[in-house]
Amino acid sequence: MSSENTVADRLLTDARKKTARQESPGIGKAALIVGIIGLIISPISILGWIGGLVALGLGAAGVSRPAAAKQAKIALVLGVAALVVATFFYTLNLSLR
Repeated sequence: MSSENTVADRLLTDARKKTARQESPGIGKAALIVGIIGLIISPISILGWIGGLVALGLGAAGVSRPAAAKQAKIALVLGVAALVVATFFYTLNLSLR
């Protein structure tokens, strides 16, 4: 074997790992889980805002990956819903004081 084949094999292996990582739906699943949790805890204003923002961030990162795009889009919607519900409960809490 020549040294060129070794380098080519190493580059090919690195490219395959990178492609496999990009095709993984892991970030979409994580965004979806955080979005669901954020929506559930959104009546607690601060936690709802944090969960909603994290879901939005993960969802935005996952939209560019084809394997995770659908779950990431759902997470974006859940993140926005969590922010809206958290804001509603925050204003409700202020108005009742």
